Amino acid sequence: MSKRIPYGQNYYPPVPTGFTKWKRISKFWQFFRFMIINLKMLRMVRKH
Repeated sequence: MSKRIPYGQNYYPPVPTGFTKWKRISKFWQFFRFMIINLKMLRMVRKH
């Protein structure tokens, strides 16, 4: 059994990278993801 370190690295959340931060605030990326999700929903609706 391994010993737990109370304030070890695995007790803190990971810090987002610059690219991750950009994806969260980029209007272009959000619009792109919105279109992908809409296309997936259209495919599902057309199957039924």
